[in-house]
Amino acid sequence: MKLAVIAFTRSGSRYALRIEKAMEEKGAACRAFGKGKEAGQWGVRVVEESLGAWTGRMFRSCDGLIFVGAAGIAVRAVAPFVASKASDPAVLCMDEQGHFVISLLSGHLGGANELARTVAALVGAVPVITTATDSGGRFSVDDFARRENLYLDDLGLAKAVAADILEQRTVGLYSDFELYGQIPPELSSQKKGGLGISISLDENYDPFPETLHLVPRITVLGIGCKKGASAEQIETLVKKVLEQNQLSIHSVGKAASIDLKKEEPGLLEFCGRWKIPFLTYTAEELQKVECEGELSESEFVKEVTGVGCVCERSALKASGRKKLLQGKTAENGVTVAVALEEYAVHFV
Repeated sequence: MKLAVIAFTRSGSRYALRIEKAMEEKGAACRAFGKGKEAGQWGVRVVEESLGAWTGRMFRSCDGLIFVGAAGIAVRAVAPFVASKASDPAVLCMDEQGHFVISLLSGHLGGANELARTVAALVGAVPVITTATDSGGRFSVDDFARRENLYLDDLGLAKAVAADILEQRTVGLYSDFELYGQIPPELSSQKKGGLGISISLDENYDPFPETLHLVPRITVLGIGCKKGASAEQIETLVKKVLEQNQLSIHSVGKAASIDLKKEEPGLLEFCGRWKIPFLTYTAEELQKVECEGELSESEFVKEVTGVGCVCERSALKASGRKKLLQGKTAENGVTVAVALEEYAVHFV
């Protein structure tokens, strides 16, 4: 998680630095900034540009922004950049005396509510959460999707789910995966009609007349390609393989290959286009991969790369599993294999 904290007074900067230190100790990349005539004396990074310009840069590059100061300053600063709850970062505001931490923007999908609770606990403040499902102690599909790393396919239906829950109407639940924990009372696996939630890798399957699809990001692509293969060639084969296995492209959580391909332009462009983390492994690492079943080994590939099969071994290595869902498929100088990470649904 990448965070930016900005303060406007000496008192506020002390809290900004406390937040920076505490969040860095928790593993987040957090930086404290100050904006003001005397900011150079506060021990924080001085913001020389306008607040609007700084906010725009941070809004685009950070997972969360924390303003230590008046809520009005925070609201006016972020207003020009607010686009969608699906993409906006978490935005918090804390008063400069450290009494309250307010979740202002992207409470659920952006994680602002959880971040507000975390920051408040670190500085001894009171978290202020105003989203209706949270204040009423009810199930929030947005927050659940973020916590369980699920792609949410329709924000309109997500809003409809929240509305039904607030009106104390039961929402249907279907899952291809094992469920752990107590299912929230607002959801029912027995309900078949009306509006419901489907947790599946197939976002074309509609178990309800109105289905909100939640797609686990657990599909791992192993990809090999000839030098110079284009992003379009790679994407064409990937989509073909995913469709054959009834997998949404939004279920792809990782792509992997041999380290010889770590700078391959087509691979990097494809992964960047779909925001898929790209991992690479050495031939020695791939050679040690175990598989339940036979791998599609090639002597020619082994001579070139040092390992007999790149795509299948890469998929297995990145997934942490020993079984492939789909073995090597080759087309136009590209090879693709698929594995799935282990997954189950957890209700808190």
